[in-house]
Parts: sequence; C-alpha cells; structure tokens
Amino acid sequence: MRIGEVARLTGVPIKTIRYYEEIGVLASPKRSHSGYREYDPEVIDRLRFIRSSKSVGFTLGEIREIVNYRDRGEVPCAHVLDLLRHHRDECAKRITQLQHAEQALDALVERAAHLRQEDCSPESVCHLVPRAAERGA
Repeated sequence: MRIGEVARLTGVPIKTIRYYEEIGVLASPKRSHSGYREYDPEVIDRLRFIRSSKSVGFTLGEIREIVNYRDRGEVPCAHVLDLLRHHRDECAKRITQLQHAEQALDALVERAAHLRQEDCSPESVCHLVPRAAERGA
C-alpha cells in the first residue's frame, strides 16, 4: 500500500508519516522498483496507536520508546503504565497551577473593577496589573 492510501485510511498527513519515519516512530517501509514507499497493512494500526498516544499527552519520544519495546518483541504495558501515571501526575500539578492562576486573575478582576482609568499613572503601563512588589512577588 502506498503512502497516499495510508494517509487516507489513517487521517495522518503524508508529510507527518514521512516525519515519523525520519525520527524512528515508524519503521521505514520497503521501496518498490520505482522508488515508491510500500507499506504493510500493520502500519495502519501503528499510526492509529501513535495518534491515540499523542491524544493522551505522550511525546513522540515516549511513543518511540513504546514502539521500540514492541519491535523488540517485548510487551510495553508496564512502561506505558508508568508513563500514564507520570502524565496524570503532571496533569494534576498543572490543574493546581491553573487554579492558582485563576484565583490570582479573579483577584485582579475584582481589584480592577474598583480602579478608575483616570487614576492610571503615566509612569506605569497599566495600573490594572500591579507591579511585582505590590503583589508580594
């Protein structure tokens, strides 16, 4: 099967498929006598796995590690579980950071609601965003 058909069946652009080959996430296919890439049907499942893995936050480097396990004949499940836990923990940490940012923004919005535009000093860019010293940073 040629690259155009693989792209059509998976929804992965041709340029992306070539890139995946270049970085080792996808094995380079055999070439026809005329130089066209000839893919085995298994590439469809591999590309779907790559897309699914990216959708849960795995990096291409992590995906390459996972497919390398499989290509060596090893089951990657324990490694994938470690990655899933790590990404979950990072996600939870990011949610906490975003909640703190939301609280800080709420406080600024509340503060800004009571400030008057004419009180904005020409020496500052905008008095709605306090300087670091005023925020305690």
